[in-house]
Amino acid sequence: MIEFLAALAAFLLAHSIPARAGLRARAVAAVGERTYLLLYSLLSIALLAWLISAAVRAPTILLWPTELWSYHLALTLMLPASWLLVGGLITPNPLSISLSRRPYDPARPGLAGWVRHPVLWGFALWAGVHAIANGDLVALIMFGGFLLFSLGGVAIVDRRRRRQLGAEWERLKPTSHRWTLGQLAATFGGGTMLYFALLHAHPLWGPDVAAVLS
Repeated sequence: MIEFLAALAAFLLAHSIPARAGLRARAVAAVGERTYLLLYSLLSIALLAWLISAAVRAPTILLWPTELWSYHLALTLMLPASWLLVGGLITPNPLSISLSRRPYDPARPGLAGWVRHPVLWGFALWAGVHAIANGDLVALIMFGGFLLFSLGGVAIVDRRRRRQLGAEWERLKPTSHRWTLGQLAATFGGGTMLYFALLHAHPLWGPDVAAVLS
């Protein structure tokens, strides 16, 4: 349990301190925003892997019985969550979290025209269904914390982007719901690939989803 709480604290601090302490701005100035985002994403993935590993090895304290419907709910909702995560990261979106630096067109915003913060909402959806499906104290602390962190992040990112963009905020807001073929393929194709990759890897750290599907 101590390792789990330490990993959770490290993950949350890594996503809270840089912007508030001004570390992000200094790092971007030193290495560039694209390199910073890549390195920060790798750090986030490493911390998340440590957190999940520590959670699996932490004591199990059941809070409610897990039912078959909760696993099916997670299997169903993780597909749109994967679309949101992948589409959000690779689609240009100056108003939210995105790894893409391709030109952004408010008239063809793709996923950003439907959901301003797809990565945060995808993360929130992932956290919510996993908290329900697990039903133990460690899962509730971890996934519940992720859920609150993601929902709170929507307001935080909005406020930060408004401050950074100033008058540009209104000009950059999507003006349609149109997609390019590349955006469609990247969001739904890439998201679906992530979904099946997670299904394949899931038995390494959680219940065997193949047994649920059988």
